[in-house]
Amino acid sequence: MNRSRLSDEEVEQALSSLPEWRVVDGNLRRRFEFPSFVVAFGFMTRVAMAAERMDHHPDWSNVYSTVTINLQTHDAGGLTALDFELARQIDALL
Repeated sequence: MNRSRLSDEEVEQALSSLPEWRVVDGNLRRRFEFPSFVVAFGFMTRVAMAAERMDHHPDWSNVYSTVTINLQTHDAGGLTALDFELARQIDALL
């Protein structure tokens, strides 16, 4: 997958297919709410497996039943197609 930084226009276009995601401080971000910590942690485990397969790892946090995920391709200095592909895979895990 291409690790070239996307233009602002390309980012806006890619965002149109991910309505729950936002660009915040240069990151692709989404917050997830689950009924319990165990369910949230199970989701994180599934995301970790997908991220490892892609060799692209999120910056994330978990507080009880809430998971916040930030995606950015650090070596490209911004958002790439890889971030949007991982976001799509994450959404598919819900």
